[in-house]
Amino acid sequence: MQTRAGTPNYISPEVLAGNYGVECDMWSAGCILYILLCGYPPFYGDDDMEVLQMVQKGKFDFDGEEWDEISKEAKDLIKKLICKPERRLTAQEAMEHKWFKKTLKDEKKKFELKGLRLQ
Repeated sequence: MQTRAGTPNYISPEVLAGNYGVECDMWSAGCILYILLCGYPPFYGDDDMEVLQMVQKGKFDFDGEEWDEISKEAKDLIKKLICKPERRLTAQEAMEHKWFKKTLKDEKKKFELKGLRLQ
């Protein structure tokens, strides 16, 4: 694909370059996961142009205090999504990542209510 379209906080560097494939969606998923876990985007600036420059550099961190409580598995997944396209996880690989498996397992335990009946 070659058409450049996207929102600055979620767009991948290869979309900005105008030569991209389906991998760009996983970059966006990584950006969304980052935002969901800490409340702000991995790339920031005073305006869209600054954000796009940060995206092109591809450097982000987990330095805010919000990240102190976030698991190393979650950070690992984000790193494997917001990276060069040739190293980026596919959707299937992301769903098989240890963070998803652990999180889904923990959530399932929360909702196993044995012996509970509604009247």
